[in-house]
Amino acid sequence: FCRLFADALRIIYIVMETNNADGFFSAAYKIVTYVLIIFWCFFGLCFFYEYYSKKVLYPLGYREEVLDCAREYDLNPALVFAIIRVESGFDNNAQSGKGATGLMQITTETGKYIAEKLKIVNYDLFDAKTNIRFGCFYVRYLTDGFADAKTAIAAYNAGEGNVRIWLENKAYSDDGRTLKEIPFKETRVYVKKIYESFRKYKKLYGKLLDKSAKNE
Repeated sequence: FCRLFADALRIIYIVMETNNADGFFSAAYKIVTYVLIIFWCFFGLCFFYEYYSKKVLYPLGYREEVLDCAREYDLNPALVFAIIRVESGFDNNAQSGKGATGLMQITTETGKYIAEKLKIVNYDLFDAKTNIRFGCFYVRYLTDGFADAKTAIAAYNAGEGNVRIWLENKAYSDDGRTLKEIPFKETRVYVKKIYESFRKYKKLYGKLLDKSAKNE
């Protein structure tokens, strides 16, 4: 498309030079020039937005660790990246006021539970690979424990116990399997952010992540 515009400009310019025209051809040349400038500006903005989205807004931090652990626990890598983005912004040293640690914000209690299940004695939740592995284990545990994926994500934030209580309450669940309403505002916002990021990662990197997972 760009080359077509460039060729059109050259043709019009040659015709103008040949015929010494300053009427119709001059106006046409200006119009095509303006259109080409607008097109290049638009193309440049699109390129910058995609670059900015990938490098700044939705990066693939700790890519190899995420791919390895997502494959180990049969999770979509885009979901793992989304959780890390929302939980810690890819800050391996992140700590919350509630005692959650690392990339996937694992609490001390949850970390101890996971370590027992994995039969790991010594571990460091600030270690990226360990944190991601523990987080993926816990996401798989919750996904297996709840019938609905969004309910599992809600449990990752609010705790398994709270979500099971909500599922038994008709005000929050009609079928005891899915949540029609989440009483905690923080968790409502959290689930929304996770799935917005999940969709964005699939849109930006879907083919790349699928290919990487297959090549592992």
